[in-house]
Amino acid sequence: MANETMRMSAAGMSELRRRERAVLRYYDDVANNCTFGAGTLAHLGGCTAEELGRTVTVAQVDAALASRVASAEETVRRRVTRQTLTQEQFDALVSFTFYAGPTGARRTLDAADRGSHADVAANMTNHVFIHPRDASGRRGRAVRSSGLVNRRREEVTPFQPVAPSR
Repeated sequence: MANETMRMSAAGMSELRRRERAVLRYYDDVANNCTFGAGTLAHLGGCTAEELGRTVTVAQVDAALASRVASAEETVRRRVTRQTLTQEQFDALVSFTFYAGPTGARRTLDAADRGSHADVAANMTNHVFIHPRDASGRRGRAVRSSGLVNRRREEVTPFQPVAPSR
């Protein structure tokens, strides 16, 4: 089975950490969901006053990140079995799955399994919207996130054609 022994590389993990920017406390993310550490969702809707005062340790952030990355790696290995990925492609798909979740990443991973790099890039590029929540936790209309646009631009790079050398 292709990719069965792959793990996110040190470079891929470094990029993921850079993108997620670990925060050692609870905070409301851009979609107004209570989050901590390196983008770990505590719950939908904003944090309570008590949660906003709660700190987390580096060890807690690292443990949550490692668990979520391991889950994303397993999802990629399970869904992309027919095409052998490069390390950069695997890292990009793990990063995307880390953010989008197994359900949100399904179409992209299926495209990778078919070897359709154009569809992988198109699916990733379209996954740039957040749904902010109001004070009651109700999901609002979709808003394009410039941060996600930049992240997707980086993640699609391994799936774009290489220009021929002259």
